[in-house]
Amino acid sequence: MISKSMEKALNQQIALEGYASYLYLSMASWCENEGLEGCAQFLYRQSDEERGHMLRIFRYINEVDGHALSPGIKEPAHTFKSVRDLFEQVYAHEQKVTRSIHELVSQSYEEKDHTTLNFLQWYINEQREEEALMRTILDKIKLIGDTPQSLYFIDMELDKINQMTAQAEGGEGESV
Repeated sequence: MISKSMEKALNQQIALEGYASYLYLSMASWCENEGLEGCAQFLYRQSDEERGHMLRIFRYINEVDGHALSPGIKEPAHTFKSVRDLFEQVYAHEQKVTRSIHELVSQSYEEKDHTTLNFLQWYINEQREEEALMRTILDKIKLIGDTPQSLYFIDMELDKINQMTAQAEGGEGESV
């Protein structure tokens, strides 16, 4: 059984992960409207992944005799200045999620909640991977530039990431 304070903190994390899913979904729509199919598919996949992160915590809370709450999700932005701005926002949000996970880990230590501490280890590794991926994408955008002509190459780079991820997951690069 987890403490009420840990239950509350984990429910807040559910809301943060849910917001990330909606934010990335909104970003995918914007990219699609801009003709950036590779970027859109990447963000659709990220949105699904964030929803999975949310559900993983949701189920954990209930499993340890807490009460997971379905959060109200704040409406995300629907327009973005540029692809670079969009991915800077993604990176900033991933950093925010990482800080939140680290706070949960600290709370687990303080409460001597070894079960939750063990559960959160997966998120620590996941966030390291997410931040590294977003930094890589931003580095590519900085190298390529984000002029109208460069957008084609940025989109191709994101499509390569989509294809590699699909192959790693056992798929054949299908689009959402």
